[in-house]
Amino acid sequence: MLPDIRNILYSTDLSKNAVFAFRYAVDLAQKTGANVHVLHVVEALSNDAKITLQAYVQDKDARKKALYERVDRAKNNLDERLENFWAACTEEERKVSSQIATVNVCESYPPEEILKKADELNCDLIIMGTHEKGIMHTFLGSVTKSVLHRSRIPTLVVPLPEK
Repeated sequence: MLPDIRNILYSTDLSKNAVFAFRYAVDLAQKTGANVHVLHVVEALSNDAKITLQAYVQDKDARKKALYERVDRAKNNLDERLENFWAACTEEERKVSSQIATVNVCESYPPEEILKKADELNCDLIIMGTHEKGIMHTFLGSVTKSVLHRSRIPTLVVPLPEK
């Protein structure tokens, strides 16, 4: 017998496929009564990128602001997308919005953060969309591949629709 699904981690890269994958998370939540935890991870800057930023932006406060703005922009983008998603839903579908338990945007290494959050939130399922590129070896994207290889909980990968 399959385990109950009580907590779903929906990880989004904010790509075109993100809405399509979110539809799966919402539908599963509606059918199972599960909570949905939404996560977007802004890729942490490499040391080289930080050194470059330090070299070209001398003002420490401006540098700090530029780093924080990356996460703030992603959070605003995610909030706007969620708002648009619910606005396009039927009244019945909008009821599922009460099952959105958390919405998190952070800066980190995406595969590790996704797996860490899934564990912290006691998730029974991770839902992710495929990478936008359709070339065979990059079909899933490196983040999705890494999560699939390391996850100990079921992970649903939603492919791009044909149109």
